[in-house]
Amino acid sequence: MDAAAPADDAPKAKITMFNATCPGDIEVHADDGGPVFVNGREAAYKSFSESYYEATDAETGVTVSVSINTDGTLSLSYTGKGGANGICALAE
Repeated sequence: MDAAAPADDAPKAKITMFNATCPGDIEVHADDGGPVFVNGREAAYKSFSESYYEATDAETGVTVSVSINTDGTLSLSYTGKGGANGICALAE
């Protein structure tokens, strides 16, 4: 029986270019292949699967969650300090 692959070998979500605005004047930007920027600061990237990753701005504690839908579109939400959270709007 084959052992499960270590977490480090798990497929990574591909960062695609996007611009988004989240409640609380949080601006998010990414270039193809990364990195992701939150309010102009490079955020730490952590991939959980081929279709989901998070980018965290250590300075503000804001984490942006990015889901890649089956049709390739993105869905973004954020969580901030004190339980702040919401849905982010992608720029056209």
